[in-house]
Amino acid sequence: MDIKALNEELRGKTPKEIIEWAIAYGKKSVVTTNFRPYEAVILHACAEVKKDIPVIWCDSGYNTSNTYRHAEETIKQLDLNVKLYVPKQTAAHRDVVMGIPDINDPKHKEFTEQVKMEPFRRAMEEHKPDVWFTNLRKGQTAFRDSIDILSLSADGMLKVSPFYNWSDEEMDKYLAENNLGIETKYFDPTKVLGNRECGLHG
Repeated sequence: MDIKALNEELRGKTPKEIIEWAIAYGKKSVVTTNFRPYEAVILHACAEVKKDIPVIWCDSGYNTSNTYRHAEETIKQLDLNVKLYVPKQTAAHRDVVMGIPDINDPKHKEFTEQVKMEPFRRAMEEHKPDVWFTNLRKGQTAFRDSIDILSLSADGMLKVSPFYNWSDEEMDKYLAENNLGIETKYFDPTKVLGNRECGLHG
């Protein structure tokens, strides 16, 4: 696969056209979400093309009440085919034995493994997709600036970011045009800082 050539070809396409191309290209597609800001955009776009696409939600157990409300509303509004994955230990139990370690604490790596990496690997092992839709966009982190619409995950899965070149203003317009909500009080305990990678993509 010539990723560079394909990215050149897809650069002039709309997100819907990119999604249509990727679904036709792969045998099994999934879209992942954490219901952070603008996630309704990718979920709506993917469900418009493939109604029953599996939506993998790895819930760390540390989302805000706003995020959970937004998730429930979006799932219902779009009739999403959600596949929920949670850590093997409850947040309440972990709070007693570990809490949320500071990013400089050696335990932070173990925390991230428990609440994000292990549930994600479990989800991917069960679904075995060859196409993975994400809502990564240029300008979010240094790593995300280095990829493109199409990239390959560490294990060779095709990662597709249909809105990669879209601005916040364009995303806001999409939300408004499609009567979609946005979650602004999202909290990721594995990142803490907005410009850090969570571990799934970097």
